[in-house]
Amino acid sequence: MQWRNLLKKSSSSIAGLPPALQPDSKEAARVVSRYPMRINPYYLSLIRERHDPIWKQAVPDIQEINDTVCMADPLGEEHLSPVPNLVHKYPDRALFLVTSQCAMYCRFCTRKRKVGTKSMLITQDTIEAGLDYLKKTPVVRDVLVSGGDPLLLDDDFLDWLLASLRAIPSIEIIRIGTRAPCTLPMRITTRLVKVLKRYHPLYINTHFNHPLEITPESSRACRRLADAGIPLGCQTVLLRGVNDQAEIIQELLRKLLMIRVKPYYLFQGDMTRGTNHFRTSIESGLAIMRSIIGHMSGLAVPTYAVDAPGGGGKIPLTPNYIKEFGDKLVFSNYCGKICTYDNQKLEYRND
Repeated sequence: MQWRNLLKKSSSSIAGLPPALQPDSKEAARVVSRYPMRINPYYLSLIRERHDPIWKQAVPDIQEINDTVCMADPLGEEHLSPVPNLVHKYPDRALFLVTSQCAMYCRFCTRKRKVGTKSMLITQDTIEAGLDYLKKTPVVRDVLVSGGDPLLLDDDFLDWLLASLRAIPSIEIIRIGTRAPCTLPMRITTRLVKVLKRYHPLYINTHFNHPLEITPESSRACRRLADAGIPLGCQTVLLRGVNDQAEIIQELLRKLLMIRVKPYYLFQGDMTRGTNHFRTSIESGLAIMRSIIGHMSGLAVPTYAVDAPGGGGKIPLTPNYIKEFGDKLVFSNYCGKICTYDNQKLEYRND
């Protein structure tokens, strides 16, 4: 079935789910009025039972509207937008939001406040304003095209948008943030790939959270992109009850490499209102990283990071291996063995 037809058949209400997959609480239907629901038939087919890791990512939970801890805009994006839907947080990079739609509305989304709602207004005018800002701001060399999911846009519109970005001399790198290879892999058509490969250097950061999401369909989608010379990275979010166990993350990382997707980030959950029930402790994330570093190929090791609330940017979090720092560095290796490294000042002679 074509991807557009699949998208049209998406479930957008609790009542639209098969009875066996409906939440225990009838109040969960209230959640949808605040935070939209969309589960396309492909992603729905991955759910084995209520409360499994796929179900938790896709099906509304009453805890979403009972969250009194987190913030609507945890990353301060609205205050870092010189024009609507363009976020300029880092000196040489910008985030360009070009659609409010996704193939599946993740319950942990950092833009939960507006993705899929009328409050995320994106038009031809707003996109033109973003392009104009980028033309006038040559310090920006790297643009991340996101949303929503940019790959839900028409091929022709994507072609125009990428051509417009590539025509700006100061923009060196174009990145696309998309979960489509995971949530609607049928979207990765040969025609789409032909469009994307025209605009190298182009990178795609996709998003898998659990080994169950790596299927023959999603593997095929990633293979098409990789065969087109597009480097693929994965931004995984650490989610309580979904993937917050070392064994699950290790399996995910191994499977990602097998489909030619480089683990890029393992994110601590953002403090997004409606997602507090997904958040894990920093200590559990560091323990997972200890189980990866040295025990798996360096290719499999993502950067564990927290995106600082208020727009502070991504902060890498690494297990502490250093025991003593001075003229001699004393540290433990991945097995816990104590090692040393001579750190005395060295004198250089210019003969």
